[in-house]
Amino acid sequence: MTKPMPKAELHCHIEGAAPPALALSQAQRYGIDTSAFIRDGEYAWEDFTSFVASYDATANLFRTEEDYALLAETYLTGIAEEGAVYSELIVSPDQGDAVGIGADAYIRGLAEGAERARARTGIETRLLIVGIRHFGPERVVKAAEYAARRPHPLITGFNLAGEERMHRIADFARAFDIARDAGLGITIHAGELSGAFSVRDALDHVRPTRISHGVRAIEDGDLVRRLADEGVVLEVCPGSNIALKVFPDFEHHPLRALHDAGVRVTLNSDDPPFFHTSLAREYEIASSVMGFSDEALLGMTRTAIEAAFVDEPTRQRLLSRL
Repeated sequence: MTKPMPKAELHCHIEGAAPPALALSQAQRYGIDTSAFIRDGEYAWEDFTSFVASYDATANLFRTEEDYALLAETYLTGIAEEGAVYSELIVSPDQGDAVGIGADAYIRGLAEGAERARARTGIETRLLIVGIRHFGPERVVKAAEYAARRPHPLITGFNLAGEERMHRIADFARAFDIARDAGLGITIHAGELSGAFSVRDALDHVRPTRISHGVRAIEDGDLVRRLADEGVVLEVCPGSNIALKVFPDFEHHPLRALHDAGVRVTLNSDDPPFFHTSLAREYEIASSVMGFSDEALLGMTRTAIEAAFVDEPTRQRLLSRL
């Protein structure tokens, strides 16, 4: 059997990675009716708003430290078997508070799952603390302060996610300053539901080394050149973009155009089962539909590791696995 191509992922929301079968077994354990958000063994939603509702309902099926360990171990072991050597999980301390175990226990559980997956498969994992945009700037500052305390050594980065159409990016500059001063890697959701202007705002106000999504930059040629010139890495999630109707189909997705323009791009799954995708499928579609060569795909894995929020010895060790 041929060995799968080495893969690396910078953009995956851990609760959004829960396989429906795992969510259903959790629901059974806690006596939760899932008919509103899981139908015929698949997550059910219609638009971004109902997707967020479905995501939140799924997230609330995980309630203990061990639940989160199981979630992380299940996801990471699965992608490792498909060739992944590295994964960054986007995690929200707010979720630990929401289910009543607190942020520290939530992080401990996820980290335990990551360690188990590493022991079984060798996959390396880091955790990115996320502030939720629609919770407002003050809550995002609190998330940044939490991340800055480094409550666990696997926490190496800070992100902003949530409803892109609420608040201005400038409103969150203080949170990113806190994270940057603490030595955390900086990335931010922009250029997905909002247009190219949101990517420019992110570059101007937050100065990230990476952008989560960023694909709407394609609407502005000068911005595409700026991304290429500044070497900003885009965490591109084609399956997510098509599912959320950002683009009509994979043939019209700008990954190829961005890559050809010299922008540093990576492949990611975002919330894989919600969008009927996986990290392996993202690589497969980039190959079969978008026409990327194996060499170009391996280049994206290399870019992801080069842009990963890890220490240099870990980076070199990961690069040697390519």
